[in-house]
Amino acid sequence: MANNIINVAIVGVGDVCSALVQGCQNYKKNPEKAMGILPEITQYSLNDINFVLGIDVNSNKVGKDLSKAIFVEPNCNMRLFKPDHLNAPVIKGPVMDGLDSNIKNIVPVDDNQKPANIINEIKDRNIDVTVILLPTGSHEAVKFYAVSALEAGSCVVNGMPSYVVKDPEIVKKAEDYDLSLMGDDVKSQIGATIIHRTLANLFPMRGAILDKTIQLDWGGSSDFCNLLTPMPDGSLRYEEGKRQSKTESVIANLQNRDTVDCQISAVDYIPFLKNQKEAYMRLEGRVFGGAPVRVDITMFVEDGNNSAGIIVDCIRISKIAKDRNIGGILHSACSFFAKHPPEQLDDFIAKKRLLEFLENKRDR
Repeated sequence: MANNIINVAIVGVGDVCSALVQGCQNYKKNPEKAMGILPEITQYSLNDINFVLGIDVNSNKVGKDLSKAIFVEPNCNMRLFKPDHLNAPVIKGPVMDGLDSNIKNIVPVDDNQKPANIINEIKDRNIDVTVILLPTGSHEAVKFYAVSALEAGSCVVNGMPSYVVKDPEIVKKAEDYDLSLMGDDVKSQIGATIIHRTLANLFPMRGAILDKTIQLDWGGSSDFCNLLTPMPDGSLRYEEGKRQSKTESVIANLQNRDTVDCQISAVDYIPFLKNQKEAYMRLEGRVFGGAPVRVDITMFVEDGNNSAGIIVDCIRISKIAKDRNIGGILHSACSFFAKHPPEQLDDFIAKKRLLEFLENKRDR
């Protein structure tokens, strides 16, 4: 292995970025506390992750070191650790469609701060992996950063529901450059969607029938502020990929998926909850003899940390692929880590294929 350091750029210095940086830097100082990552990834550790660059449009974050920018409002993720200076500047990216919602009211922008040349910045800092954590619905911006990262020589991890691994143009570019893609829309470690998906798959595993199911999510982060903003046609940004991503993840592997009545909704933005996400799920179906069964479950979690643990693994796997000159979609990783991958697999199968990739028994 030529280089044990993984240089990382983060596009969107929000709550997930805050949790990611805090967690990694905490575990570097306190390795005995490390948890919430896959132990099977032995080629790289958290010590190898080197945050080099942040990209944002918030005028109060631009110009700061990433170690300080992660605590600037509207970020509200819980503070678990104060990182040392990272020598990782936050530069301004172009203002595209990321602020086309109510978050423009809580994200200040200074027109006197000029956007940087993103390709040059990524290339000059020898970035290995670029992680995209923009607001949901930022389709133009997500594509811009994915293409820019590839042209600068960086692999891409897309944490958002906008298409990257399902965009043929981006996939072709990644294959041509021998750079990997991972996405779309990261699954949380123990989130509502993965719990909902597991319970839904339990029905056919036990010979029962799932007839209908609902999931209602609410929270206080800027992500919920963004998701619940009406579009010009009256629809919500939630409809722009997020509902489809979550619904597909929950019912994709059910044989009766075409007849299951599945409704998944973000129902409210509650600022005082901050980065805490809460969810309610109900599953209704039939067991032997047609007798009814119903499962109700509620959960709450610190949303940023729940995604950050997955992204840590995505970063390390991306670097493994880069070492092997593997370009294009990392299918096994996408199926295990993303809600909206090119191929929806049972989680146990996806994990098995991922381990085969790590052992170099599978090319992607």
